[in-house]
Amino acid sequence: MDHQRLLKVILDIGKEMIISGAEIWRVEDSVRRMLDAYGFARHNVWVISSCIQATVETNDGEIYTQIREVGGIATNLDRLDYLNNLSRFACANTPDPAVLEIKLAEVLARPGLRRWVKYLASVMAASCFTVFFNGDAADAFVAGMVVLAATRVGETIRRHETNPLIYNTLIAFMMEVMTILLVYGQVGHNMSTITIGVIMLLISGLGLTNGIRDLLQRNTLSGISTISNAVLGAAGIAIGISLAMLAFRETVNLIQIYELIPNAALQLLFGTVGCVGFALLFGIKGRQIIFSGIGAFCTWAVYLLAYQYIEATNFVATLVAAAFVAAYAGIMARVNKAPATIFLTASVFPLIPGASLYYTVFGLMMKNHEMYTQQGYSLLTTCLGIAFGFIIVEVLTKYASLIAHGYLGIGKK
Repeated sequence: MDHQRLLKVILDIGKEMIISGAEIWRVEDSVRRMLDAYGFARHNVWVISSCIQATVETNDGEIYTQIREVGGIATNLDRLDYLNNLSRFACANTPDPAVLEIKLAEVLARPGLRRWVKYLASVMAASCFTVFFNGDAADAFVAGMVVLAATRVGETIRRHETNPLIYNTLIAFMMEVMTILLVYGQVGHNMSTITIGVIMLLISGLGLTNGIRDLLQRNTLSGISTISNAVLGAAGIAIGISLAMLAFRETVNLIQIYELIPNAALQLLFGTVGCVGFALLFGIKGRQIIFSGIGAFCTWAVYLLAYQYIEATNFVATLVAAAFVAAYAGIMARVNKAPATIFLTASVFPLIPGASLYYTVFGLMMKNHEMYTQQGYSLLTTCLGIAFGFIIVEVLTKYASLIAHGYLGIGKK
C-alpha cells in the first residue's frame, strides 16, 4: 500500500472536518482511529484549529510526516456528517487510498446551501432574536432588511477577506449605518435590540465557549487560537459599530443593555425559530433540523426552570441547561448515527453569550466601565457554565462506558 498517499487522504479528511466545524478532539480521534485501522506500527497526531499534522511509522520501519494548514472555518454540519461517516467507513473497510480519495471527493462535491435558503435562514435568525431581545414587529422587520443586505454584501467581501477582524468591521459598519438610518426614519424603534439581533449572525460566542472548553481539556494552543479568533471577531463588530456612530454621535446614548422579552412563552417560541434559522445556516438538513429545534426549545426551557424556580444564579442555570443539551445531543447522535456536534451547535444557541461578548468589547472601546465589567462578568460565568456543563456530561459518559465494559472492576468484563 502507498503509505504516503494513504496518510495524505487521511489528513485531508481531518482537515475538511475542522473546516466543517468539528471539535478538535473529534478530529484527533477520527485520524487516530483510521491510522490504527490501517495497521501503522506507531503514530503521533497533533491538531489545532489552524493546523493538523501526523507522523507515522509503518511495520517496515518507514517514517512519514505530513502537515495540513487550515485556512479558516466554514461551518457545514451536513458535510461533517458525511465526513464522519467516511472515517467510519475507512476504519471498517480499510479501502485503498484511491477509493478513499474518490469517496472524499464525492463528499466535497455535495451541494451546499442554496442562496435563497441562506437568505431565509439569516432573516429568521436575526428577526427572531431581535424579538427574543425584546424588540417589536417593526424592529424584527428592520433586522430582516439589514441582514438581507449584509448577507448579499458579505458574499462579495468574503471572497477577498478572511480576517475576522476586518470582515466583521466592514459588515458591522454597514449594518449599523442601515439600522441608524431606518430607526431615524421611524421604520424601527429600538436601535439596541435591532443591533443585537443582527450581530448574532456575526459574533462567535460559541467559538469563545469552545475555546474555554479546549483549555479545560488541556488543548491549550487550540483553546488560545479559538478564543483569539472569537475576540478578534467581537472587536471587529465593536469597531464597525463605533465607526458608524462617529457619523451619528448622538446615537451613542441610545445604546442600552439588552433585556429579554418578558413573556417566557414568547422567548421559547422566537428563540426556537431563531435557532432553526441557525441550523439551516450551519447546513443541517432533513429531520436533523427538527431535532435541533426541539433541542433549542428544551434547552431554554431548562434554563428558565432552573433560573426561576430553583432560584439559581446565571452560572448554575447555564450549567444545568448546558449539561442537558450535551446529554440530548449525545442521545440524538446515537439515534441518528451522526456527530453530536450537529445537534449541539444549533440547540445550544439560546445560551450563547453573543450579546455579552459584544457589549464587553464595546464597553471597553467606549470606556464605559460599568458596561464592560458587568457584561464581562456575565460573559465569563456563561462561558464557564456552558463549558463545565459539557465537560460534566463527557466525564459521566466516559466513566459510564468504562463501568459498562468492566474496565473499572465494575460491571461486565
